[in-house]
Amino acid sequence: MSIRHLERLLEPRSVVVVGASDRADSVGGTVWRNLQAGAFAGPRFAVNPRHASIAGIPVFARLADLPQVPDLAVLCTPPDTVVELIAELGRLGTRAAVVMTAGLTAAQKKAMLDAARPHLLRVLGPNCLGLLSPHLGLNASFAHIPALPGDVAFVSQSGALVTAVLDWAKARGIGFSHMVSLGERADVDFGDLLDYLASDARTRSILLYIESVEAPRKFMSAARAAARNKPVIVVKAGRAGNGVKAAASHTGALAGSDIVFDAAIRRAGMLRVDTLQDLFMATETLARFRSSLDESLVLMTNGGGAGVLAADAAALAGIPLAELGDGLLKTLDAALPQTWSRGNPIDIIGDAPVARYTQTLRALLADRHGAVLFMHAPTAIVRSEDIARACAPIVREAPGRVMACWLGDASVAQARRIFEEAGVPDYGTPEEAVRAFGMLTTYRRNQALLLEAPAAGGNANPDIGAARAIMEAVLAAGREMLDEREAKAVLKAYGIPVVATVAVAPSADAAAVAARGIGYPVAIKILSPDISHKSDVGGVRLHLRDEQELRAAAGEMLVRVAAMQPQARITGLTVQAMATRPLGQELILGASVDPLFGPVLLFGQGGTAVEVLADRAIALPPLNRVLARELISRTRVARLLAGYRDHPPADMDAICDVLIALSQMLADLPELAELDINPLLADHEGVVALDARIRVSRKLPAGAANFAITPYPAELEERVQWQGEPIVLRPIRPEDEPQHRAFVEGLKPEDLRLRFFSSRRELPRSELARLSQVDYAREMAFIAVRTLPGGAHETLGVVRAVIDPDNVDAEFAVIVGSELKARGLGRLLMQKMIGFLSGRGTQRMVGYILRENLTMRELARSLGFEVDTASSDTDALFVVLKLPRGGRG
Repeated sequence: MSIRHLERLLEPRSVVVVGASDRADSVGGTVWRNLQAGAFAGPRFAVNPRHASIAGIPVFARLADLPQVPDLAVLCTPPDTVVELIAELGRLGTRAAVVMTAGLTAAQKKAMLDAARPHLLRVLGPNCLGLLSPHLGLNASFAHIPALPGDVAFVSQSGALVTAVLDWAKARGIGFSHMVSLGERADVDFGDLLDYLASDARTRSILLYIESVEAPRKFMSAARAAARNKPVIVVKAGRAGNGVKAAASHTGALAGSDIVFDAAIRRAGMLRVDTLQDLFMATETLARFRSSLDESLVLMTNGGGAGVLAADAAALAGIPLAELGDGLLKTLDAALPQTWSRGNPIDIIGDAPVARYTQTLRALLADRHGAVLFMHAPTAIVRSEDIARACAPIVREAPGRVMACWLGDASVAQARRIFEEAGVPDYGTPEEAVRAFGMLTTYRRNQALLLEAPAAGGNANPDIGAARAIMEAVLAAGREMLDEREAKAVLKAYGIPVVATVAVAPSADAAAVAARGIGYPVAIKILSPDISHKSDVGGVRLHLRDEQELRAAAGEMLVRVAAMQPQARITGLTVQAMATRPLGQELILGASVDPLFGPVLLFGQGGTAVEVLADRAIALPPLNRVLARELISRTRVARLLAGYRDHPPADMDAICDVLIALSQMLADLPELAELDINPLLADHEGVVALDARIRVSRKLPAGAANFAITPYPAELEERVQWQGEPIVLRPIRPEDEPQHRAFVEGLKPEDLRLRFFSSRRELPRSELARLSQVDYAREMAFIAVRTLPGGAHETLGVVRAVIDPDNVDAEFAVIVGSELKARGLGRLLMQKMIGFLSGRGTQRMVGYILRENLTMRELARSLGFEVDTASSDTDALFVVLKLPRGGRG
């Protein structure tokens, strides 16, 4: 299930408390008092066979005695009563229940869900604190205080944190649209509530406290959809982790770690913070600065100390300070004393009168190079509130450009209020303000990742058959680990350059014969299905210049490995040419399968000290060039790859191509369990894999079907003939936005009105961006595209369907170019969508058509749509097509 009947949970018209009591120390008593104390306007009922009344209010002995069916039931009863109560509520017609009861066994929880399922009754909990919807005056919880109404939703896995946040927020005047304690999440979970809150008009931002996620693909799909509409900010417990487990690869050792969850949050366009205080600081910052594009800061202060603290914090956070141009310096020279800092931070000196503040602020905002951090320490020369009043009109004219730090407490309290009323967020210290700006920068970068929708495959044409044959042969032999030669053959099948490698018998004579054919210098390595990290046991020798060195090294290696790993089976040695790249940088690239989020990719600094350096970053597939570069940028080794001194920049495209190839391997080869390339040697001439290890599994842990993010469905692209010319019907991509804008701008106003049901001459940039950014797990847009002379592409029409989270209804809309109507293009697009929805098992395709749109009404009728008169209105018809199962796009 997903959002079905969640409005009964969060927007109920009537509530019953089962287990209501007059005992002050009981859950039922506390919930009933909270419900009665609020301003909830709907009927409130109490059920308890042991009470006739509570404080003069009648109490019903049984649910069947209630005068009406309640929308929401709150259960505060023993565990052995819950299943029957849920069943009875379902039969009565109640569609949502909060189960506060703790101690249900696994069997009882299953029976509870089995009882709820036939009635589509939604269950919050068990073992939860409850929920609050302050705009309704609803407090269906045993929290100690009510919540203030506001526009922030807070969803928590911990009930204790709900009460702590309530206390903290009330003292600071922060209000909520909803507060929800999930408890054990037997039914309603994070994904469900993200789906609901994403379209909730009362909610402007969503805050989550997460300890674990059980349905990652559902969570990621819901999170990505919500993050497109409003800020989603996460506190995730467990960042420290429990250490690194043993694994066959360095990448595999990170499976299940917090770094993977971090990558998921980033890719979903959410923002992660570390503390509850940061949670609300980020909320305020994003509420006021979300549209800001400033990447750098301008520090304005009346005291050098505050400026230095802010500059230090910015340097530590990697936030650049804006350069002051010649024009701005000239303006500031005219407004400030000769002793001013003439740099950033801009110190306007402690004796600054009001006019110096306003002149400086106007100059900085007119320059438009960076956001302004306004810092003020109180002095006896001029009152802080006078400065605030004079500057407030200036900052109002530049929303999202100014952050404030009024240093102090009581003496700057009024100034702080004046700025906050002018829309400027205030921070207690310079460091806190810089940290907030850093959150904004991180959020903006994460939002950019949200726009990327790569296909599962890259641009190369790999030899999938060859790679799969190697893996199947290994599994058929009863092995999981590929030897070095087999692993490099798989890499080579995907176009990854590898150093030539020859496998020989485990003897110095055999190695010498192979080395003569390769040419010195060479490297030799132990070949054993029982040894993964060869360097750890002395199983790697490099830079062997001649046969004498090779024979000595081979003999020593065989003796040492036998002593250190007597149980290991030594099947041979590998001999390979030494890669002579003196300016090369050793990297590690890897792939593994996380138990929660499925296939993941790793990039970092490689070599034998990879664990010690711990310079690595994780990303979720699929990848494209943009995502691959972003992954690389999150490591320290990225700065070395950019070039330094006599080292030219490495071939970044070649590194990205390897990452994209690994992403494609994860999609194409379900048997792939772990993979490391360590090292991948990279320099300005390209890359080469010197060593690789691969583990496979019959459990098929990889494959695109197990990706947490649905890839661009390239398989749905279709070439067709239309009006005697070839066109392509394919899913829309984010990079289609420019040509989609051109398509919309070419539509006549009347056609826009018939499509969007309102008069408009154009669509805002934000709406156009949203139309080209599709989460393929829950919506689809097919565009008809033709190629123009010169190679440019033109959008001819588009059909769109938004599928409800329960996959019951998909609401469609279709439009073609104004000069292309009545030529069969709309029918082609509609048939494409009908086939796609049928193939994914959607039950109905539905939509509204303006009554005057006779052409669209006739097209719908000819395709089998029927009018649902009960759902139609005076302006529009609601049409429905029952879909067959098993169609195709």
